[in-house]
Amino acid sequence: MLLYMSTGSPQHKSTPLHSVSVAGAVLREDGRLLAIRRADNGTWELPGGVLELTESPEVGVRREVLEETGIEVKVEKLTGVYKNTTRGIVALVFRCKPAGGTERTSNESTAVAWLTPEEVAARMSEVYAIRLLDALNDAGPHIRSHDGKHLITAS
Repeated sequence: MLLYMSTGSPQHKSTPLHSVSVAGAVLREDGRLLAIRRADNGTWELPGGVLELTESPEVGVRREVLEETGIEVKVEKLTGVYKNTTRGIVALVFRCKPAGGTERTSNESTAVAWLTPEEVAARMSEVYAIRLLDALNDAGPHIRSHDGKHLITAS
């Protein structure tokens, strides 16, 4: 029998640090998508946030959507992985269906709306709009990188 002792790995200056966030691309039966206007910067985005250390991605996305919008969701599938290369954030986006609750704002959102795909493209920056639009098709999960403002084309 072999025994292994975990000593942990020392942090090196070259070791990248990333945070993981989760977001819900909540799709209603009429094709509208759930979006929030963020309280901190006024931009329209899909509901989501940082994944807690002890929770699964599915639990995290259900929690974040409920906290920010008042909507309970059923998580269907992972539709995309998005890396912000500037801030070191990896976002996991899940397509969800509404399962209850009532729309409401929170301390993180000043508006909650069900948008058409055209409204999503018009109101959101491309790095957030693409997450919702990617969730509409089954070709994913999509893997994309961006610099916080613009998508980075894979080379």
